[in-house]
Amino acid sequence: MATFTLNRMHLLCRNTHCRSFFAGFIQRAQLSTLESVRNNEQCKLEYLGGENNGIAVISMNRPEARNALGKQFLREFADCTNVVKFDKNLRVVILRSLVKGVFCAGADLKERAKMTNEETGPFVAGLRASVSEVANLPMPVVAAIDGFALGGGLEVALACDIRVSSDDAKMGLVETRLAIIPGGGGTQRLARAIGPAKAKELIFAARVFNGKEAAEMGVVNHSVEQNSDGDAAYQRALKLGQEILPQGPVALRAAKFAINRGSEVDIASGLSFEEAGYSQVIPTKDRREAMQAWLEKRKPVYHGY
Repeated sequence: MATFTLNRMHLLCRNTHCRSFFAGFIQRAQLSTLESVRNNEQCKLEYLGGENNGIAVISMNRPEARNALGKQFLREFADCTNVVKFDKNLRVVILRSLVKGVFCAGADLKERAKMTNEETGPFVAGLRASVSEVANLPMPVVAAIDGFALGGGLEVALACDIRVSSDDAKMGLVETRLAIIPGGGGTQRLARAIGPAKAKELIFAARVFNGKEAAEMGVVNHSVEQNSDGDAAYQRALKLGQEILPQGPVALRAAKFAINRGSEVDIASGLSFEEAGYSQVIPTKDRREAMQAWLEKRKPVYHGY
């Protein structure tokens, strides 16, 4: 909350000294928040450097449960998304697994089996909210699926803007096998990704499909041949991140806003969202920097405001 308030004050500043003053406070607030997730056990956050500066990686790491979505996991996952949410310096977030052969196996059934009916509803609502937090992150989010992504695991991936999978990854919304339905947004996001008819077929049949089939159906953007390290999808996601990095950060956020909101309404309303997004980039220094760089025949240097 403190970082959010500081960011708003930073944006309201009209001169360089004011912006610099609040930028320092924002950096310290973000560092303290990063420190709070540094000791996470099941969900880790890393800021990359060098040519990948501007990319953050959220790594799922619960090997004994194949990254199942338990209570501690979801708390740590939410902590990571809260850190990156307000960081104006980030251009891309990559979501991956550190467990070889697994992206996320879905719900923690051992925990779920111990819940009463009264406990299950609020827990699933919390899971749905956590997945929606991924979809609502302002910057582009890329899912690197290097293994099983079943049930809630696939729902997490579907909340990302771009999905890359290894060809041997296994995916599916298989909840109907357990006499339930996808509860983390899967019925909605899968239908929007590939159309209602195909989504119904996959969910009704609880079908499991591989990475190549996922790409053919449009569930993922890219399917790549797995490598000996088991991280081919992550390596491809990094390359995508590197393609995104040079672009204007305010423009990236505005484009994501316009596409996400516009895809849910009629085209006339969608064009209004595009207009709203465009109005956000017009007064930015980055836009003026882009024009100046073009005139001077050099690469622009963007700062995110």
